[in-house]
Order: sequence, then C-alpha cells, then structure tokens
Amino acid sequence: MAIMITDECINCGACEPECPNNAIYEGGAEWKYADGTSLTGMITTPEGTSVDAALANEPVSMDVYYITHSKCTECVGFHDEPQCAAVCPVDCCVDDPNYRETNDELLSKKAFLHL
Repeated sequence: MAIMITDECINCGACEPECPNNAIYEGGAEWKYADGTSLTGMITTPEGTSVDAALANEPVSMDVYYITHSKCTECVGFHDEPQCAAVCPVDCCVDDPNYRETNDELLSKKAFLHL
C-alpha cells in the first residue's frame, strides 16, 4: 500500500526531504515523475499510461503536504520503514487503505523510478 498524509498535517515539511522517491510535495505544488528519479522523456508507467516524465501533474492536496501514490514505494528497497512516518511529529503519515500493493509491486515500482 502507499502512504498518505492526513488532514492533521501541520505543514512542518519534515517528511519531504526524507522520501527517497521524491513522492512528497507541499500542498498546492504540482508533481512530476522526473522529480528525484532517473525518469526522462516519454515513459510508460507501471499502469500502462504513456506520459512525459517532465509533465507537471495536478496537486493531490492544496492545503497540506501530500504523497503521490504513483511514486510512493513505502521506502521498500531503501529503508526498513517509511521514513515520512518515522520523522512525522504528529503521526499523520499513515497507510492509505485505498492503495494496496504487495512488496513485489513496491520493489517493481522502485526499479521503474530508479533505472
């Protein structure tokens, strides 16, 4: 599963630099597949969608920091636990029940993001 940031977020920003996939963005900021990954040019996502890695995507949240599920690997392959949750002072980085992925799927996503 992916991690999500709840509305209890205090916008401290502690989580953002900890993400090895650059999947965390400040509220209102657009996100890109290319940010913090080795992806460039036209890519085909694991879901089969073709997109330009440098194309800006709509923010997931306008008010608080957010995690884009397309880039979150729960830190699998990097750390023993999600680093955003480990550093969050208000425990608002939690499992997202709407996005369930196996360990193999998360490792595959990591390999996709970091060729």
